[in-house]
Amino acid sequence: MAARISLTLDCADAKLLGEFWKTALGYVDEPPPAPFRTREEWHASFHLPEDDWVDDVAWLCDPDGVGPALSILRVPEPKTAKNRLHIDVRVPGHGTPDERWARIRAESERLVKAGGSVLGEFTGHHIVMADPEGNEFCVAATSA
Repeated sequence: MAARISLTLDCADAKLLGEFWKTALGYVDEPPPAPFRTREEWHASFHLPEDDWVDDVAWLCDPDGVGPALSILRVPEPKTAKNRLHIDVRVPGHGTPDERWARIRAESERLVKAGGSVLGEFTGHHIVMADPEGNEFCVAATSA
């Protein structure tokens, strides 16, 4: 059995990136673990310093339970270099090469409207983008 993974993304503004990645991935806010009713209640159970607040994190999950959970954590240091690991946002890979490329372009345009930016295009294959804080990701098609 393969190991299940979750991903964690460091950031300066967890709410901003949480909203962007919910839009990009179709994810929703992950509910708190049982028996807690809210994230604030769960967070308070750790007895952390007062300046460590639940608003410094966004917890996201795939509503179908298929994709990995995504935690977005505010950290004090800025992003300084290219990501060593990045997310690929995949569109359906069926159809002709032109149809796949049209879906890739449409998805990148949707994500630009959500706050992302295009960093480069590899015509017919994928588009390199950045989220609102500059974290790189790609938009590409799934295998047909």
